Amino acid sequence: MSRSLLSHFLTLSSSSRSSRLGNSITCRGRNAKATRGDIPSRFHLRPVTPHRCNCTVSVSEAKSSETSSAPAKKKRVVSGVQPTGSVHLGNYLGAIKNWISLQNIYETFFFIVDLHAITLPYDAPELSKATRSTAAIYLACGVDTSKASVFVQSHVRAHVELMWLLSSATPLGWLNKMIQFKEKSRKAGDENVGVALLTYPVLMASDILLYQSDLVPVGEDQKQHLELTRELAERVNYLYGGRKWKKMGGKGGAIFKVPEALIPPTGARVMSLTDGLSKMSKSAPSDQSRINLLDPKDVIVNKIKRCKTDSFPGLEFDNPERPECNNLLSVYQLITGRTKEEVDLECQDMNWGTFKSNLTDALIDHLHPIQVRYEEITSDPVYLDNILADGARKAADIADATLNNVYQAMGFLRR
Repeated sequence: MSRSLLSHFLTLSSSSRSSRLGNSITCRGRNAKATRGDIPSRFHLRPVTPHRCNCTVSVSEAKSSETSSAPAKKKRVVSGVQPTGSVHLGNYLGAIKNWISLQNIYETFFFIVDLHAITLPYDAPELSKATRSTAAIYLACGVDTSKASVFVQSHVRAHVELMWLLSSATPLGWLNKMIQFKEKSRKAGDENVGVALLTYPVLMASDILLYQSDLVPVGEDQKQHLELTRELAERVNYLYGGRKWKKMGGKGGAIFKVPEALIPPTGARVMSLTDGLSKMSKSAPSDQSRINLLDPKDVIVNKIKRCKTDSFPGLEFDNPERPECNNLLSVYQLITGRTKEEVDLECQDMNWGTFKSNLTDALIDHLHPIQVRYEEITSDPVYLDNILADGARKAADIADATLNNVYQAMGFLRR
């Protein structure tokens, strides 16, 4: 969903949609017989207006809304993080920290996307350990299982089943144009790249569409994948939904809800400590490039002391010639909960030595309670197992209903 998600999931651009689909999709008129390659042109011309994530909404405001005389049905949000490598500051500030606010406003499903973790070579004995650790970090960061469903992706078998059904409706040309596939396959070499690296955007679409998701938190590097998810939902709705589905004994109408992008607040894209132009990543070869949520105090001190800076006087946001400066100030702003204006005023005349000391102290203070809570959770494996099992049951109830509709609409003989 970069091997982290994210947030694991993405946003849209109508111009990129048009360029990617090109002239491969056409419409021959209302009365023409549809084939698998025929989709109305409106599907790749309609612009998308992403939702803005208001992560300043308080719990009391959310409860007040819920207890009104005629409460509106909560919109549904899904997101997840891969269990490969250590969960780092970029995953936390870009996704997990925002979930804490989202769970108070929406119906939320946060899962560990372990099926995505095998698209590139991985350490099999470590996968289950990393999955449990990632789930514990979710809870330690403040995900509340009374408000959000937390589960492991592979524990809900419908994800894989729907992926196969969607694969039959996904043009190969769409997948061949995925930027991340091109980049990663070029690095690894064709002989070392599995089919899963090409098809995992279809699994991502399955992750989202299974839950009839209204909104998906997005990361800049995942734009294309939500774009493909939306196009695939529209394609399947057109090929199998509406009257066609009703004739198959279904309710008719759309099979899938077409999800919208949910834009996180500033800071969703945290950059590397060694290169302000590259995103902080689990897959980066140097651990020095990231702050892991479980890094002990001395490691954080060392990483911030050695992180890349520049020789300009003072500190400032948004100077394109100072990407590292902008990144470190943004991290400081998000960790301390201050406004951009407050941080700018505080740090504009500061030297790097003083600022790095302040940033280090802020990081240690912020991460310490998370680390303490993580140790408490992992010391009771039964507690964690019960939470994941309960989350999987809740998720499966919704996912299985969607999957059964798809099987029906596509004409399968059911048991």
